Amino acid sequence: FKSDFLIVGGGISGLRAGLEAAKYGHVILLTKGKTEETATEKAQGGIAVVIDKKNDSTVFHYEDTINAGAGICDPEAVRFLVENGSDRVKELIEMGANFDRSGSGFELNIEGAHRKRRILHAGDYTGQEIARTLASRVIKNRNIEVKNYIFGKDLIMDNGRCCGITAFDEKTKKQIAFISSATILSTGGICQVYLYTTNPQFATGDGVAMAYRAGAKVTDMEFVQFHPTALVQFKGLGEEVAFPQFLISEAVRGEGAILLNKHGKRFMDNYHLKAELAPRDIVSRAIFEEMKNTESDHVHLNLSGIEPDKVKKRFPTIYRTCKEIGLDLTCDDIPVAPAAHYFMGGVKTDLNAATNIAGLWAAGEVASSGVHGANRLASNSLLEGVVFGYRAAVDAAKYVKTNSSPNPVPPLPALAPLPAGGEGPGVRVDDILRLKHFIKKLMWDHVGIARSGKGLVDAKDNLEKLIKELDHEASSMEENEIQNMALVGKLITQAALDRKESRGAHYRTDHPQKDDKNWLRHLIY
Repeated sequence: FKSDFLIVGGGISGLRAGLEAAKYGHVILLTKGKTEETATEKAQGGIAVVIDKKNDSTVFHYEDTINAGAGICDPEAVRFLVENGSDRVKELIEMGANFDRSGSGFELNIEGAHRKRRILHAGDYTGQEIARTLASRVIKNRNIEVKNYIFGKDLIMDNGRCCGITAFDEKTKKQIAFISSATILSTGGICQVYLYTTNPQFATGDGVAMAYRAGAKVTDMEFVQFHPTALVQFKGLGEEVAFPQFLISEAVRGEGAILLNKHGKRFMDNYHLKAELAPRDIVSRAIFEEMKNTESDHVHLNLSGIEPDKVKKRFPTIYRTCKEIGLDLTCDDIPVAPAAHYFMGGVKTDLNAATNIAGLWAAGEVASSGVHGANRLASNSLLEGVVFGYRAAVDAAKYVKTNSSPNPVPPLPALAPLPAGGEGPGVRVDDILRLKHFIKKLMWDHVGIARSGKGLVDAKDNLEKLIKELDHEASSMEENEIQNMALVGKLITQAALDRKESRGAHYRTDHPQKDDKNWLRHLIY
């Protein structure tokens, strides 16, 4: 298959890139599953943007983002984000995105580490509303060809230039190639490498892995954000769950919800002046510490101080989900615990979303644009996706205009079936789940909320051993996923081991202090 633009991934950044690129040529957009199955669709809280210019400013948004990033945000990238954000969001509104209104204007919320109300939302399903808006436009666009159930395997390289990707077609079970003048990675995050996560099943770090294998620089790999409040479902207690956990948005705490330990005592004011509205890394570690101190596997979120009708109106999805398991969000103590949620690191990009590889761009969670630093400010991720997705397409269009189309590669052979027994280099079908679980538990235990040198060395050794065992041509999507998870896990572990300090979402028990003298910098691999 050949196109002017190839977009790998169908989240907010991929959809927005596709719409812009379609103005300049033929676009093929690949998704790993169905079009709507992305982290964008799961985003509840909202999109942070300066709409109310009487009470807010891009300067305030810039400063809040910089402060949350614990010293290593790229100031230029943050300025670019906040200054371009309102234009990109206005385009979403013009496309039909239906954000909540109050009176004559938009209803704006506040979340942790924001000083002003600037969170634009659609109930507690903002991501779903944005995805619906963009996807409906993409599907109608004659210049965009959407192909579902395609798993990107490796970048196709020619003399240092990216010319597309090889992929598994999950419908035909064949290996195919997509040749393109410009390739934009929008494959999402990596948090399925952790045992407990809010991420969809597809978030196995495929884009980061394929870019790194091809020679792309990756950075900030140690900074994984653990969301403080994932719903704990008691039927899963005692079991090491691997399915995505339901997220209870930070916006709930923004509206006045409080955290209680198992004894019913509020504890966040012991950890931070802003209590429940402290940055996410602080809240997650406080919950982690409180669980340890009270010998519990969860704490409670309580919304009884908020008007019940407001809770039901503002958080319909969360209210309905809690009700399905016998909990009333308006008055019951809701059991919550941290879970891996968002990846600040990824493929290193510049202000044009370009990587160090010619012909390759990256946008959204797969990329490290410099916006988030060591700790993402709440609700900046959707904004980053739409701003840099658009930017990637604009820059890629300039590249396509001045660079000739790559030559096609020879046809790829059909996939061999997975080996049924122990023969051949492939991973046996019954070993797939075991190996995934091994990686996820290893990462959760040693490269999670609190890390130590000893645990990181143990994790690195185990992952390197596994990578050697898996060093062969993958014969299925599932096998390639394991290879990607092991590689991404090792990169996160290596960066966490190298950064001998605690900063933002990265916390070392053996180096608990921030060290600006030695570590006020990015680690690039």
